[in-house]
Amino acid sequence: MSIEPTSLAGRTAVVTGAGQGIGEAISLALVAVGARVIAVDCEAAGITALAAANPSRITPLVGDVTDASLPSALDAALATSGLEVDILINNAGVARGTHALGTTDDDVQRYFDINVKSIFALSRWAIARMVQRKRGGAIVNTASVYALVGAHNSAGYSMSKAAVVGITRQMATDFGPSGIRINAVAPGLIETPLTAERIRSEPWRRQIMIEQTPLPRVGTPQDIARAVRFLASDEASFITGQVLTVDGGWTIGRFPRQEAVDAE
Repeated sequence: MSIEPTSLAGRTAVVTGAGQGIGEAISLALVAVGARVIAVDCEAAGITALAAANPSRITPLVGDVTDASLPSALDAALATSGLEVDILINNAGVARGTHALGTTDDDVQRYFDINVKSIFALSRWAIARMVQRKRGGAIVNTASVYALVGAHNSAGYSMSKAAVVGITRQMATDFGPSGIRINAVAPGLIETPLTAERIRSEPWRRQIMIEQTPLPRVGTPQDIARAVRFLASDEASFITGQVLTVDGGWTIGRFPRQEAVDAE
């Protein structure tokens, strides 16, 4: 019996939040093993540059994951290119936040609109097409280590990412018989354009999330991209409903708050 290396030749992936950081790295990782990618982002600059560097493999699509018209735009992009969706990477999301007393109802709604409802809507869209084609498919959602442990100052974010884990497992149960695998990655501290300044300016973050981690370094977007590529590929053909933690071992420990929450 031979074990072939990963190949996604002939397959098409939709990647959201593809304009920078983890989404950009995922797009490039998929392209490197033969996939075509429709790169989705609400800002044009990043995906336009990405497509310009990979004109035969990446198609940019400017769109907001919370926009109800995005599935129709994806249908049009696929039809224009003569493609069908084989892989969906639900990567777009919003982070940061604070404790529950400082989190408003509007904050919670925003986290769930971007981090949860968009995954539900786009997964429903992709699954419908995959079921109709009867060729299976793969979906990988971006969760977070904050969905798995009690982490401070992340009420809305942690709730929403825990919901991502729930969606992943529930949908995997329903659509496994159709040959559709649905998994998630849970990144730890990853240095991206959105996190780089916080990593430099917050000493506690380095102490707790780097120095006290078994693999004491900051993660890279490529660390996440390789994990996503694995879960999207046939190398993970018997894996579904799982959450792959990519955090250097951070979740092995438990790190309590260092100060009390001020209710005022």
